[in-house]
Amino acid sequence: MKRHAIALAALLSCGGVLAQDVDGLYVRGAFNGWGTASPLAAQGDGVYQADVEVMPGNHAFKLGTGDWGVEWVIDPDRSTSVKPDTDYRLKPQSGPETFLFVRQPGTYRFTIDARDKSTPVLKVARIADAQRGAGPDPHAGHAAQASQQWPTWDGKVETVRYSTPDADALLRRYVQSSTMLLRDPGPQHVEYAEEDGLPRVRSGNLAFDALFALAGREMRQNSVSQINDGNYNGGKAIDCDCFATGEKWAYVWTRDLAYAADLGLALLDPRRVRNSLDFKLSGWRPGITAAAQVPGTPDGLQIVQDTGSGGSWPVSTDRLTWALAAEETLRTLPAHETDNGANNERAQFAARALKALSNTLEIDRVAAFDPVSGLYTGEESFLDWRDQTYAAWIPGDLASMASSKALSTNVVVYQALNLAAKLAREHQQPDKAQRYARWAQDLKRAINARLWLKDAGMYSSLTAGHLDDAPLHKFDWLGQALAIVSGVADDDQARSILARYPHGPLGAPTIWPQQIGVPVYHNRSIWPFVTAYGLRAAAQGKNAAVADVAYASLMRGAAVNLSNMENLEWLSGQPLLLDEHDPDLSGPVINSRRQLWSVGGYLGMVVNNVFGVQMLDDGIALRPFVTAKLRRDTFGGTNEIALHDLRLHGKRIDVRLRLPAASEHDGYYEVERIVLNGRQVAGAAGTIGLIDLTDSNRIEITLGKLVPGRHDIRRVDANPHDKGSAVFGPREPTIDSLARAASGPVTLQIDANGNAANVRYRVYRDGKLVADKLPAGAWLDPGAGATSCYAVAALYTDSGNVSHHSQPRCVDAGIGISVLDARVASNLKATAPDARFTQAHLEDWGKPGDRFAVEDIRIEQPGNYRIQVRYHNGANQVNLGISGGVKWLALKDGSGRVVAQGVIQLPHAPLLQKDTPSVYSTPLAARVEAGSYRLEMTDFYNMSYLESNRSFSGAGGAEPSNRFDIYGVRLLRVK
Repeated sequence: MKRHAIALAALLSCGGVLAQDVDGLYVRGAFNGWGTASPLAAQGDGVYQADVEVMPGNHAFKLGTGDWGVEWVIDPDRSTSVKPDTDYRLKPQSGPETFLFVRQPGTYRFTIDARDKSTPVLKVARIADAQRGAGPDPHAGHAAQASQQWPTWDGKVETVRYSTPDADALLRRYVQSSTMLLRDPGPQHVEYAEEDGLPRVRSGNLAFDALFALAGREMRQNSVSQINDGNYNGGKAIDCDCFATGEKWAYVWTRDLAYAADLGLALLDPRRVRNSLDFKLSGWRPGITAAAQVPGTPDGLQIVQDTGSGGSWPVSTDRLTWALAAEETLRTLPAHETDNGANNERAQFAARALKALSNTLEIDRVAAFDPVSGLYTGEESFLDWRDQTYAAWIPGDLASMASSKALSTNVVVYQALNLAAKLAREHQQPDKAQRYARWAQDLKRAINARLWLKDAGMYSSLTAGHLDDAPLHKFDWLGQALAIVSGVADDDQARSILARYPHGPLGAPTIWPQQIGVPVYHNRSIWPFVTAYGLRAAAQGKNAAVADVAYASLMRGAAVNLSNMENLEWLSGQPLLLDEHDPDLSGPVINSRRQLWSVGGYLGMVVNNVFGVQMLDDGIALRPFVTAKLRRDTFGGTNEIALHDLRLHGKRIDVRLRLPAASEHDGYYEVERIVLNGRQVAGAAGTIGLIDLTDSNRIEITLGKLVPGRHDIRRVDANPHDKGSAVFGPREPTIDSLARAASGPVTLQIDANGNAANVRYRVYRDGKLVADKLPAGAWLDPGAGATSCYAVAALYTDSGNVSHHSQPRCVDAGIGISVLDARVASNLKATAPDARFTQAHLEDWGKPGDRFAVEDIRIEQPGNYRIQVRYHNGANQVNLGISGGVKWLALKDGSGRVVAQGVIQLPHAPLLQKDTPSVYSTPLAARVEAGSYRLEMTDFYNMSYLESNRSFSGAGGAEPSNRFDIYGVRLLRVK
C-alpha cells in the first residue's frame, strides 16, 4: 500500500495554515523522551523556534505533531546528521530520525525558517552552555551522612553521598548526590522520602536504606491517574490508574509492565498492576466479525501486542509476558469478600485472566506455532529493535524475523501455558487444563531439543528464519535467566549457563556477542531489569559469584545515576558513552530515568533476594540469598537488617534477618531458623501460609553456616571503545552467487562483507552445518540437492564469537506467478508501474471484501513446497504500527480438497522514494503431488481489529488496516 505524503502546498499554502501547522509541531527526540515538551513557537515573519537543553550524546530527533500525524524530515529515505549553524531543507512527510551530536551540555535552538513557503529550512545552533554550578551543599545540616566511591572504567572515581536529617525518624527523608555527569539536564542531587504504605529498610547502611527508598519513590512517581502517548488518542491523556513506563515513556506497555510486576511491583501495589494489566486487554472493535479460522470467544478478549516490528503481532509474539504479571497479581490481590459479600477481587480478575489467556493462547497456536519444531515463532522478547540484535538484512525482510523462533518468547509462552492450566483447574475446566499442561510440557521438550547448544553450554537466543531455521550462536541474558527461573533448564543446564554466560566488570551484557557497527541500546548494554532476572537465576542456582556481580550492578547503577535507569553501556556502566571517532555508535541512544522494570527489579532485589520474601499461591516462601561478599561489603557494620511494614492481603509483616559473623571466604549463608510471631516455623522449606499470618506479624530469619555454593563465572573485560573480537561477533557474510552444475554439485561464492583476516566461515545447508572454518571465496558442495537452501555464518578464530547467518539462498528458483498472469483472479485491477513501484501490482489489497486467488497452478515435481506472496506493505515504518498484514492462505487440489492452509504474515517493508523493492511473506508449508492446484488468500486479523487501537494515530487507527500491495506468488520446492 502506498503511504501518500502530505502535500507541501497544503501545509504551506498561507500564513494562517502555516501558523497552525507549525504551532502544532514539536522538536521530539531522545533528549526529551520523544515527548511534546519542546513546541516550535512562532517568532514572527514565518520563523519558529524551540530552545532545548541537551546533554552529551548522538541524539535522534524528529519534528512532529503531538499525534505524529505530521512529520517533517530532511530525507525521507535515510537518517541525516545535522551540523550546527547549517541550513537543511525539510520535507513534510514521515521518515527516519535525524541526529544531533553533542559533546558538552548546552542549550540548542531549533529554528524553522518558512518565509519561503516552498522550501522550509531547519537550522540547529548552540546558544548557551548549560549552567551546572556546584551551588550550596544539599547535605548541609544533615546529622547522618555516608558516601560511596565507585571506580570507573577509565581510572577515575565517582562519589555518591547520602544524608538524612534524622536517622531515627520513622519515615526518613534523604538527599543523594553524585559526581557523575547525569544523562539528562537537572541538578546533581535528588531528594526523596520514605512513604507510609510502602516498606522500608533499616540495615545499618545508610546508602542501602536510601536506595531502597529511592526505588519506592520512583514506583510512586510512575503511579499515575492518566497516561499518554503521541500515537494514541491524539496525544491527549487517557484516564487510567496505572503504572506508566518511565519518565520518558508515559504509556503502559505490555512487556515493560509484565516484567516490572513480576520482579516486584505486584507485591507492593497489586491493584494498580491489575488495572494496568486490564488496560492491556481488548476485544474486537464494534462491527468486527472474526474470520472463521480465528479461535476464541465471540468478544475476542485477548492480550494486546504493542506497536512494533513490521506492524506488531504476530511478527512480535511476546504479549504473553502479561501472564507473568498476572500470576504474581493473583497471588497478592485480596481474596476475601467485602462486608456486603461482593467484590472478591482475586476471583474476578482470575476469571478475566483465564478468558484472555485462553483466547490468546488459542489464537497464537494458530498464527504463530510451528508444528515441525514444536516452537512458537516471533521476535525475541523485549529485544524489539531489529538493527540492534538481528542480522543487518533483517529490517528489509521482516518475514524472516517473523518465522524465527526465540528462546525468551518461547519460555514466556511456556509460563503462560502453565498459568492457564492452573486457572482452568481452579475454574473446573479439566479438559482445558489438560490441554494447556500438555502443550507446556511439549514446549519445554522442544525448547531443549531445538535451542540448547551443547558446544556453548547455553541456549541459543533464536533460530534463523524460514529456509534456514538453524539455531544461532547468539545469546541473551534475559532468555537464559528465564529458562532457569521457569524450570525449562534443569540443574545441570542452569549450572552451565551461570558459569558460561559472560560478565563484564559491571555486570552481564544484555546480548552476547555484541553487534559490530551498532550503537548502544540493546547492543553493548546492561539493562537493570535483565540483571534482576539474572540475580534470580543465580540465587536459584546457588551461584554466589554471579549473584555478587548482579547485586553490585543494580546498586551502582541506581547510586551514581540518582535513579533506576533504563539501561547502561555494559563495559563502562555509563548512562551515555560518547564515541568521538564514530558518533553514530554512541549510546544508549535513549535512556529514561525511573524506568518501571528497573524500579521493579531493584525493589525485587531487596525484598525477594536479600530478605527472601517470595509469594506463593497460598502464602510466602522465605529464601534469602545473602552472599559472603554482600555480608562483608554492604552489611559489615551490623549483625541484623530489617524490612519493615511489608503489606500483604491487608496484613503487616516485619522481617528481621539475623546475620552471622562476616567471613573472608566466599559462598552464601544457609537459613538456620525461621520464627513467626515467637513460634518457630516447622520444616526446612521456609514457607508460611496466609492462614498463619495475623494482622501484624514479626518474622525472624537466622542465617547460619556459610555454604561454598558455586563460583564459576566467565569474566570478560575490554576498553568500551575497542571493536575487537573479544566482545564482538563478526559481520554476517553474504552469498554472492549460487550455481548448480549439471552433475549436481553446488558452488557458493562467500563474500566476507568486510570481515578481517582472522574470520572463517560456516556453511549451513537446509539448516544443518555442512562445512566449517572455510576461507571466503568459492566453496563446492558435492552433497547438494536440487532443492538445497544455504546460509553462511562468520566465526572469529581467536574468540569463537559467531555472526548472524547470511540471508539464505536456494538452488531452486521456484514457480513465480505475477499478478499480470491470466490465472490470477481478484476484484482489483493491476496498477501500472511508476518511479516508486517499478512493477505491476494490486494496490491496497486486503479489505474484508477483497478477493485473491491463483487458478491452475501446475506442479510438475512433487515434494515439499513453501508458498509465499510477493508484496509490499508501506502502511507504516518497519519499526512502528499495528498494520502488519496477517492473512489466511489455502492451497487446494483439483478436487477442491484443502492440501495446506494457515496464517501468513506480510509485515511492513521499507518504503523508498524510487525503486521500492517487493518482498516475500512468511511461507505456507505444503507437501504436494504433481497436479493442478488453486491458491486462495482470505482475511485473518491483526492488532488494528482490536478496540484498544481505535485511537491509534497511524494506519489501523481510524479503521482496521490489513492491506498491502500484491505483486504475485512464489512456490519454492525445498528439502
